[in-house]
Amino acid sequence: MQRPLDLREPMDMPNPFFPVKVNDCSANEYGMTLFPHHWHNHIEFLYFSKGSAIIEINSIPHEVHAGEIVVINSNDLHYGTSLSEDLVYYAMIVDMKLLQSQSLDAVETKFITPITQNRILFASKITDDDEMVNCVTSLIKELKERPFSYELSVKSYLYRILTLLLRNYVVDYSSNENEQLRIKNLERFTPIFEYIDEHYSEELSVELLANLAGLSRFHFSRLFKELTARTVTEYINTLRINKSEYLLRNSRLNISEIALSTGFKDIYYFSRAFKKYKDISPSELRKNFSI
Repeated sequence: MQRPLDLREPMDMPNPFFPVKVNDCSANEYGMTLFPHHWHNHIEFLYFSKGSAIIEINSIPHEVHAGEIVVINSNDLHYGTSLSEDLVYYAMIVDMKLLQSQSLDAVETKFITPITQNRILFASKITDDDEMVNCVTSLIKELKERPFSYELSVKSYLYRILTLLLRNYVVDYSSNENEQLRIKNLERFTPIFEYIDEHYSEELSVELLANLAGLSRFHFSRLFKELTARTVTEYINTLRINKSEYLLRNSRLNISEIALSTGFKDIYYFSRAFKKYKDISPSELRKNFSI
C-alpha cells in the first residue's frame, strides 16, 4: 500500500531570512472545512475579524468569534470548521528562530529556547484582551503593507506578544524529553490520521489501523488516546458527524444517503450519534437549513 500523505505541513516562508508570514483566509459556507488535520513546528496565530468557527486543537474544540485570537503551539494537531457563511480571519505563522540570538543571553535561555523546544505552552484561545488584539493586528498590517523598516516593527511586536503570552497565558511547562516523545508519536501516527481523513466513509477497525501503524491493538489504542484525547471510535465518529453536518447543510442528498456516504451503515445509529454529538437530530437540522 502506498504511504498516505504526511500531516506534517511543510512551511515555506516567502523570505527564509525573515521567517514570518500572514495569510488572508475566508469561508462562505457553514460547516466548510477551513483546514484538515495537520501539525507543524512553527507557532501560529489565528485572528478572526468576521464570523465564527470551531478550531479543534489536540481534539479539544474551541468556538471562536470575531475579535478573538487562537494560539496554535508548535506540534499541536489542529483542524478548523466554519460556523459562518461569511468568515474572515488571518493566519500568521512564525518561526521562532527569527527571535533567537546569535549568542546566549537571558532572553534566549529563559524564554526563546524553551518556546522553540515546545517546553512552554500557551493557552489556545484569547478573549477580551485589547492589547493582544492590537499587537496582532498591528503586526499583520506591517507584514501586509511592508513599509520601510517593517522588519524592526514586526520583531518588536513579536517580542511584545511573547511577553503578554508569558505573563498571562502559560498553561504548561514540560520537559524536553516529554515533548520529543510526543513528536515521535505524532510522526508515527501521521499516516494513520491521514488514512482516516481519506477513508472515513469506509469500515475502519482498530485492528486495521493498528496494523497500519505496526502496533498491537492495545498499544495503538493507548497511544491514539494520548495524542487525541479520544478513543479511535470517538475520533472517527466525530469526523463522520462533522462531514455529515456539512452535507445536511449544503447538499441535496437525503438523510439516508448522507449516513451511508459518511460511513454509517445504520440510519438509526446515525441519528442517535448525530444528536449525541450535535444536540439536534439530522432531520431537525435539515428542516432548519433546507436548500
